[in-house]
Amino acid sequence: MTQALDSLTKNLFYISETDAEIVPFTFRKAESVTAAEILYQSGHKADDGVETLDAEAFFSRLTAVKDWFGPRENERAERFAVLKTEMENQLRDLKVFKIGKVQIDIYVVGLDGEGRLAGVRTKAVET
Repeated sequence: MTQALDSLTKNLFYISETDAEIVPFTFRKAESVTAAEILYQSGHKADDGVETLDAEAFFSRLTAVKDWFGPRENERAERFAVLKTEMENQLRDLKVFKIGKVQIDIYVVGLDGEGRLAGVRTKAVET
């Protein structure tokens, strides 16, 4: 799974108050995709603030094409649409977790065919 995501995420950035690279990852096996499991496997503390988002809602902002977009923005939206489709096809129970405040770690994660947590991660700055 990670190899497929490597090519889809190369030079793809998440835009917030900073631009952050999208990085594929694979963690260990898990029974389900939960905030507690993501906190544990990603090395965050149990008391780090975590927000769970719907993957569809998360991607809707990234894949939306606006009439004022130029070629670069259109290409980025298309690349996020392809990434979303690939993740939906390869992972089950896809969820998004935002961990932290102001400087946020974002994990888009599901279970792969072997039951491991897998997906992509990035960072955001939200003030």
